[in-house]
Amino acid sequence: MTANAESLPLEHLQQCQAGLARIEHKQDEAVTRLGRLEVALAALRRDVAHAEEGAAEGGVRVNHLAERIEPIERRLDLAACRS
Repeated sequence: MTANAESLPLEHLQQCQAGLARIEHKQDEAVTRLGRLEVALAALRRDVAHAEEGAAEGGVRVNHLAERIEPIERRLDLAACRS
C-alpha cells in the first residue's frame, strides 16, 4: 500500500507533464499558423498597394488625356457635343 501511495503523486506529475507537452505542441502549431497568416496578410497588403498605385497611374493618364483633348474640342467647337 505504501508503494502504491508513493507512486500516485508520481503518476499525477507524469500525467501533468504529458498534458503540458500536448499544450506546448498545440501552442507551437498555433504560433506557426499565426506567422503564416501574418506573412499572407503582408503579401495581401502589398498586392492592394500595387493595385492602388495602378489605379492612381490610370487616373493621372486620364487627366492628362483630358487636358490634351480640351483644347482640340475648343478649336473644333466640340465642347457642346461633350455633354
